[in-house]
Amino acid sequence: MSDPGPVYLDHAATTPVRPEAVRAMWPFLTGEFGNPSSHHGVGESARAGLTAARRAIADTLGVRPEELVFTSGGTEADNLAVKGITLGHRHRTGRAHLLTGPLEHGAVRESAAYLRRFHDVANTVLTCDGSGLVDPDEVETLIRPDTVLVSVQTANNEVGTVQDLQSLAAVCRRRGVALHTDAVQAAGQLDIRPAVSGVDALSLSGHKVGAPKGIGLVWLRSSIPLEPLIHGGGQQRSRRSGTENVAGAVALATALVSAEAERAATAERMTRLRDGFIRQVLTTVPGARLTGHPTRRLPGNASFTIDGVNGETVLIELERRGIICSSGSACAAGSQDPSPVLLAMGVGEDLARTALRFSLGGETTDGDLSAAARALEDVVVRLLHRP
Repeated sequence: MSDPGPVYLDHAATTPVRPEAVRAMWPFLTGEFGNPSSHHGVGESARAGLTAARRAIADTLGVRPEELVFTSGGTEADNLAVKGITLGHRHRTGRAHLLTGPLEHGAVRESAAYLRRFHDVANTVLTCDGSGLVDPDEVETLIRPDTVLVSVQTANNEVGTVQDLQSLAAVCRRRGVALHTDAVQAAGQLDIRPAVSGVDALSLSGHKVGAPKGIGLVWLRSSIPLEPLIHGGGQQRSRRSGTENVAGAVALATALVSAEAERAATAERMTRLRDGFIRQVLTTVPGARLTGHPTRRLPGNASFTIDGVNGETVLIELERRGIICSSGSACAAGSQDPSPVLLAMGVGEDLARTALRFSLGGETTDGDLSAAARALEDVVVRLLHRP
């Protein structure tokens, strides 16, 4: 009998590449290898693939194809949105104030820090409650006459809390300020269409929805000014120069269309599995506490702190038992610093170092989660009683 392999519960870090995405991109890695900017048959074939991918994504998101900018991934997408929109507004209006959420990915936090250091852009960081939710009334209060952008993620990558974007968008619309959202974690689990949320700009990453790593995108409402970060040959309407990753764009389009088609059924199933797993962990694991909002959370996210143990030690012991999860953001893996997300939510430093995140995927089963809960209980009990 073959070894079933490890139980993978780290889909928030990356997802398996979908077979249909591999099949769709393969021709553009082989016979259709042309440069989409070239004016000959080989280039035109590549350009046709890129155009079709752009159209498919636009149809899925309910936006215009020309409003999409392909990037190298979610980090670049956030950088382009936050820096590009802020500087685009500043060059046009002279205004320079940025409001960012308290739980943002490092790509947004560091972009805001860069704008402060090198462009004298003021940055106010919003607060949140103990579950990670931002208050739209605080956004209303903190918007200033020189505010050019509010950036608040759709859902947090560590604790899974889902923000009320519609209310935030209403405030921003009323005050004439653009709203950007990092929707990297939400794609495939929530309805991220801008017509539903009301946002003005949105960032996505391919490898969170079953495309390969190295492809992402920004959607920007056509009225939003954007200063490009990468200059060169003027591709993508000069908003992001560089020869486009045609194969990656095709894979992203294929994966996103598939994920959206499956989203409702997958989200319902994952929510059921998630809630059962959370109940089992809170019942059986000593010192376990749920982090993030109890109901306004991603269908695939179950995150905890566990009093009295070290999160990294627990991860190592779980992997020895065939359970793959994480202690928070994959981008900060190996850091000895407590999670800034948990600190912003009011969790103490020592407790924040005990954090664990289990993130489900479409292939996750009841058996996988039962095995994970039993392994977690065993590891924690052994660590707590170790002499």
